Amino acid sequence: MSSPVAHPLLASERLLGIRRGIEKESLRALPDGMLALTPHPAALGSALTHPHITTDYSESQLELITGVHAGVSACLDELTETHQYTYRTLREAGEEMLWVSSMPCGLPTDETIPLGRYGSSNIGRAKSVYRMGLGHRYGRRMQTISGIHYNWSLPGVSNAEYFALIRNFRRHAFLLLYLFGASPAVCPTFVEGRQHELQSLDGKALYMPHGTSLRMGRLGYQSDAQASLAVSYNSLEGYAASLHDALTRPWPAYEALGVLNPGGDYIQLATSLLQIENEFYGTIRPKRTIFQGERPLHALRERGVEYVEVRLMDLDPFEPVGINAQTMRFLDVFLLHCLQSESPNDTPQEIAELARNQHLTAARGREPGLQLLRGGQAVTLQDWGSELVQACEPIARALDAAHGCTDYSAALASARAGLADPSTLPSARVLAEMASGYDNSFLRFVRARSQQTRQDLLARPWTSQQQQRFEAMARKSLEDQRAIEAADTMPFEIFRQQYVSPSRLGLPSRAAAQEVLA
Repeated sequence: MSSPVAHPLLASERLLGIRRGIEKESLRALPDGMLALTPHPAALGSALTHPHITTDYSESQLELITGVHAGVSACLDELTETHQYTYRTLREAGEEMLWVSSMPCGLPTDETIPLGRYGSSNIGRAKSVYRMGLGHRYGRRMQTISGIHYNWSLPGVSNAEYFALIRNFRRHAFLLLYLFGASPAVCPTFVEGRQHELQSLDGKALYMPHGTSLRMGRLGYQSDAQASLAVSYNSLEGYAASLHDALTRPWPAYEALGVLNPGGDYIQLATSLLQIENEFYGTIRPKRTIFQGERPLHALRERGVEYVEVRLMDLDPFEPVGINAQTMRFLDVFLLHCLQSESPNDTPQEIAELARNQHLTAARGREPGLQLLRGGQAVTLQDWGSELVQACEPIARALDAAHGCTDYSAALASARAGLADPSTLPSARVLAEMASGYDNSFLRFVRARSQQTRQDLLARPWTSQQQQRFEAMARKSLEDQRAIEAADTMPFEIFRQQYVSPSRLGLPSRAAAQEVLA
């Protein structure tokens, strides 16, 4: 691994251009730790049109979204404020709370988990049908896993540089799973009827003794169909061609399902390997803000990469909003290191190696002496992780200088401590607290953390101006949804056919055509 050298992106004025935002998913749970089956609260606004409060897969799965921020603290402040309003709204309706673990609360039968509902408009119906399709393809339980997405950009980065960052991120993502994974255990209801390699904890939880992030392992977002995808990250053109193929290639098992069930109800948007772009699971995605009705792949092809979306972060149950400033600063340093380091093209062999490293780290990351593969050679996780942290030091110092602080170096020091002593990591702390205070019960531990978090956020200062601002946003979102519904004239089937049409995915560039032909 080559060491980073002085780089133009470490100039202070460039570093101050970093922008970040957060999307944070959480299940709504009842006081007993079971999934809340109530509709998305109307007082939170429209899940279709609200810019900051929506739902993810399930009607019971909230997603809170910040705007784009130049500062870590400002980003966290907005996320905290949105949580405060959400908790206050939930309190008005009863005793529901946000589940603070990535792995879900007690779940009912698969078909009982409610799909997100977005109203009667064509786009609203399409979002629900897409979720119905995900349930048929992967099971609804898997979709209730929650996480944090960290959206990140730096001015003046080209498409090729963003893809170089993505390739290095995928190579080094094991370090983030090790340091910040916080899902070493699950509720037994999550795996009912499924094969798994988990061990039992007194019958009250299933776990991996040295696990870090079961969410990112074989229990998480996995499927045989997606395992057949060979997505290239060597260029925007190659990536787009890979996705285009997956979005247009018929998949026999999904063709057998059909788009409609025998009763004439929609059960998926399409019978291709992927219904839409968001179905593709990855630890990191290249992203571009889309226009209304535009397909994400079209936006990427037309206007290039705008930012990257880091998708492997677990909710930290020890943090009120699931993530803290130190973790965000480490992510900034880590992403800059991925951007500025040499990044050779990936190969099918390396892609297979990275998948193996990910699964090993998720299931056994804290195991003493655990060995990963790097270029076909065995290397211990600790040694490789320590090399990476050391290589990040000049970047942390440059960020400290740009911001007039020592916070970035402190984030690296914390990572170094985590590599030296795995017992300090969130995944180890979860298991330790389950054992010491909750009789090894995953549900009891997370329920207590969730109730404590609820009390903490409800106790924080809240002004009438804040309340009015959020109420106004909720009202406007409901008005916006009604306007979309009133403007719809097209039959849904025509809308669906047009939406999934290959013609809306954008055209490959000449370079892409040559790459595919080669």
